Amino acid sequence: MFKDAIGRERQLATAQCDFNLPERFELSYVNESGEEERPVVIHRAISGSLERFMGVMIEHFAGNFPLWLTPEQVRLIPVIDNEIVSSHIAIVQQALQSADIRVHIDNSDDSFAKKVRNAETDKVYYALIIGEQEATDGTVSIRNVRSKEQSVVKLEDFVQMVKEEVVSRKL
Repeated sequence: MFKDAIGRERQLATAQCDFNLPERFELSYVNESGEEERPVVIHRAISGSLERFMGVMIEHFAGNFPLWLTPEQVRLIPVIDNEIVSSHIAIVQQALQSADIRVHIDNSDDSFAKKVRNAETDKVYYALIIGEQEATDGTVSIRNVRSKEQSVVKLEDFVQMVKEEVVSRKL
């Protein structure tokens, strides 16, 4: 039994010996001596335990997983669609993927504001805003979706920061 974030007890995996059901259903078997015996029924719920565990995790974090656990760690959001920005986004994506950071580019036709809002509602940890200035400077404009903090840093510094946060398994 495990307690969730608000103190409710949850059962994840189980293996139990049941002495009651064999008697109630009049179950028996013949042993090697030819005598009839009452079996013990073993109940197990192992195959569903992963699903129950994930349900508890989703509820515990309210979908806001820590960076190391979230399916999409970084979303790249272009300010405008041109060759300079597209080229820098490709560089950023490659740098992040090379560091085993899960990244997605939002190339949808949505407005810039909606792309940022989508990153928030999708619970992506970091949204990187990429425009011509960032492309020229070799930087990324970071928006921490949870804290709403924004900053501009060199790409290498951001990659290092995310790698350290993932390795530390910070909650």
